[in-house]
Amino acid sequence: MKTLLSLSLLLTVLFSANIHLTEKQANYIAKKVWQNEGAGKDKYLVWWNKGEDFASVGIGHFIWFPKGHTERFREVFPMVLAYMQEQGVKLPKGITPKSDFPWQTKEAFFWAKKQKSIYYMRLFNFLKRTMDYQAMFMAERLRQALPQMLNTIQDPKKAAMIERRFNHMLYKKNGKIDEQGLYILLDYTNFKGEGTLKSERYKGQGWGLMQVLEHLDEKNTNKYKAFSDAAKAMLSRRIKNSPPARGEERWRRGWNVRLDTYWK
Repeated sequence: MKTLLSLSLLLTVLFSANIHLTEKQANYIAKKVWQNEGAGKDKYLVWWNKGEDFASVGIGHFIWFPKGHTERFREVFPMVLAYMQEQGVKLPKGITPKSDFPWQTKEAFFWAKKQKSIYYMRLFNFLKRTMDYQAMFMAERLRQALPQMLNTIQDPKKAAMIERRFNHMLYKKNGKIDEQGLYILLDYTNFKGEGTLKSERYKGQGWGLMQVLEHLDEKNTNKYKAFSDAAKAMLSRRIKNSPPARGEERWRRGWNVRLDTYWK
């Protein structure tokens, strides 16, 4: 992955003018997210997972729907493209924040991928050269996550609890950014969302960052494991509540392996 100096500078501004996040730290976080999503392999930069009705693209495996697709999950890749436009990045021909994923079916996509079609290669090369901006988007999404969560909470005590636990993960006791805590918050927000969308719930129960923070055990002296345990509980609840036809149990092991990187 290319140097992520811009991400380092962005995160410094996002969280505290007095805290410096080095290039090494920024690279560490972005690479860990990409390792989780695509094993760090180029072939997964544009992908379509088994059992899903949409494509996953970029280092964050951002969801991108084909034309006419309706799904309960947040479509993130158009948000990434809009962010890049705001940053002055020139988008490839035929790829805009309003574009649909260009292949309607998984079979059509994998055929184009195997043939290395012009459009596929255009998309792949764009994602390969903009990894730093994709990481910057994830950082910006995390910055917006806390106010977004707080805006959905009417109970002042609960709002204060969510903010406290968010900061508990983000900062060390000395007030400096906790690199591992930052990675955990950024990765989980990218992985399962903020938890604020009502559509991203089964039987009225969500599994995003907000729900994990609600169930975080602050008394656990290992806050990383506490977050991992809470996240496992929320995803286990999601699997239990999910429609049987989705077969979400098959994802449990992979999800737990990812969550174990938060503390092991």
